Amino acid sequence: IFVLGYACIALEHPLKINKTATALFLAVALWFILATGGASFDAPAAAYKAFLAEWKPEVAGAAPPTFIAWLTEVPLIRQLGDVSQILFYLLGAMTVVELVDAHGGFRLITDRIRTRKKVALLWLVGFITFFMSAVLDNLTTAIVLVALLRKLIADRKERWFFASIVILAANAGGAWSPIGDVTTIMLWVANKYTSADIIARTIAASTVSLVVPLGVLSFLLKGEVARPAETDANAAGGGAAGAGANSHAAGAKEITPAQRNLVFALGVGALLFVPVFKALTHLPPWLGIMAGVSVLWVATGIMHRQRVDGTVAGDDSNRYTLAAALNRIDTPSILFFLGILMAVNALATGGHLALLSQTLDQLPLADPGKYYLITTLIGVLSSIVDNVPLVAGAMGMYSAQFAGGHWFWEFLAYAAGTGGSILIIGSAAGVAVMGLERIDFLWYLRKISWLALLGYLAGAATYIAQQALLGG
Repeated sequence: IFVLGYACIALEHPLKINKTATALFLAVALWFILATGGASFDAPAAAYKAFLAEWKPEVAGAAPPTFIAWLTEVPLIRQLGDVSQILFYLLGAMTVVELVDAHGGFRLITDRIRTRKKVALLWLVGFITFFMSAVLDNLTTAIVLVALLRKLIADRKERWFFASIVILAANAGGAWSPIGDVTTIMLWVANKYTSADIIARTIAASTVSLVVPLGVLSFLLKGEVARPAETDANAAGGGAAGAGANSHAAGAKEITPAQRNLVFALGVGALLFVPVFKALTHLPPWLGIMAGVSVLWVATGIMHRQRVDGTVAGDDSNRYTLAAALNRIDTPSILFFLGILMAVNALATGGHLALLSQTLDQLPLADPGKYYLITTLIGVLSSIVDNVPLVAGAMGMYSAQFAGGHWFWEFLAYAAGTGGSILIIGSAAGVAVMGLERIDFLWYLRKISWLALLGYLAGAATYIAQQALLGG
């Protein structure tokens, strides 16, 4: 059933069935089967027997809970708690980004790009994307940079090369940051590594995975780009694609530069505050991002208090408030993560991931070579299927084998993050850019996939060589 549901998710567009609906149904179906299957599943049955052996009723004479009652009160609630930490972090981060975007804050970066030379622009866009995605997230960064490219490059086919580099750079940048990608957030929230570890151990590999394709394309692209005729006239437009401070001409005039800069500083500060908060308090990251959301909520509420009160006739600036940003976030994506993560957790509870781990461990290779190969294969698979369930599955398979801080988890973050660039449908950033720029799947496969694979393997080799030299 899981494989069938996964196939429906992968074939979302041909089937015209939303992947969120499939993921939610899959989660419910798998937990229902676990609940009704009972002792036919060895892992939960054994866990239930162990629970009964240690069970101490709070009320004298109370009957022990049934299998279904135990399953819903212990494994299901525990798994839901773990998943909810990720979902609430994403909810807060997406809200912050939407609010910054609404105030045109991203123009502080995008308006400063002036060069027309293809090679210089290629490297500039690549590394702006690389570092922005580490601070924000790869999906949002990809959308912002595609909007920028439309103001810089007139020819659509030329723009495809730059948009493809945005995909590679966004995924590479997100892979070395604890807050840059959903999968790095998942591993970080689960205490598989610290913020310092993921940055120090994967930034070199991630950089190589981007530099190699950039270096090759530097020999293929020559000359200068032609800018759209209206670019200079609309230079003040910057910001995210189809959203933000330019959605309404009248609304855009209401945001002053000081307000835009303040919201940008508070938004980026809120995102950067999260790893500091976790390091200082040892509390989960979702509490840190909620602290940032609350500060932004107060600040923007004060900033727009007269407009929100309706004292300005014909004003539409309620859309600049955080409450409005909450209405614009991608809720279906959050529900998709809920469904697919809970479905994978059902497999973990049922013991299926443990069986898969045992099968992979039978590969005729010695440690650590075997796990280098397994992790590299996971990265390649992430270009075909979503990396979120792949990482969730790996966490279920290897959490007992590798403690937090082990090199396996940093390498997994790199592989799952950058491997999705091999195919344009292999990452959220790729799917978003494909939709915005109408990039042809086969064009990407011919022109970019081999570059992405080359960069991915070069980065993996860099990590393995680094681990061999430095250890730890």
